[in-house]
Amino acid sequence: MMTLFRALGLAIGQLGDPAILRVLGKSMAVTAAIFVIAGAILWWGLNAAIGAWLTTALPDDYGTAAAGIVALAIALVGGWLLFRFVALAVLQFFADEVVRAVEQRHYPLHAANARELPFAEEFSNSFRATGRALLVNLLVLPVALALLITGVGTALVFWAANAFLLGRELQDMVWLRHRQGAGEIAPIGGPTRFALGGIVAALLAVPLVNLLAPIIGAASATHLVHRAKREPIDA
Repeated sequence: MMTLFRALGLAIGQLGDPAILRVLGKSMAVTAAIFVIAGAILWWGLNAAIGAWLTTALPDDYGTAAAGIVALAIALVGGWLLFRFVALAVLQFFADEVVRAVEQRHYPLHAANARELPFAEEFSNSFRATGRALLVNLLVLPVALALLITGVGTALVFWAANAFLLGRELQDMVWLRHRQGAGEIAPIGGPTRFALGGIVAALLAVPLVNLLAPIIGAASATHLVHRAKREPIDA
């Protein structure tokens, strides 16, 4: 069975594939557009709300400037925290192209037999994945807050929660195209799935690298799923 690091190596090695570059370009453009629009709306709303309070406590010029700075800071922090959710939600719409590119290069037999997911199913999968991620992170929030005094406990709690979530979502991006029935069990084991999710979760925390993390994860999951099905690889 292929090791996780071998799958990651093959995924990174295919980043220059034109098909992968097209997905990267589209996902980055859509993600950026979402953040620009959402950030502008959030900044405007926060600026209006905070400004009404600050301008009563400070001179008009200072109050307006302070409100803008606070609103911008909140919008930037909120964007950083939500990036992984938005990036994965966007990638769900393009995941089929990433998986197909890897399959056509390495697993042509499986590529020929893959099931095309209709738009409604892709949208539903993306919506459920995003909702599940938000719910789990909200559930672990009290534990994370309680561990703030440890310095690293909070980060580890969120990392573990998202490692679990990402491992499942990345597996499903591939598996849903190939399973024979709803009851068929995916071939990636829990520990490998968690490790893949953990690596991608760590990459999502690194500026610039986080733009590539979802694609690397999807490509790696493709190798892990198909290699577990024991199809020879042309590497």
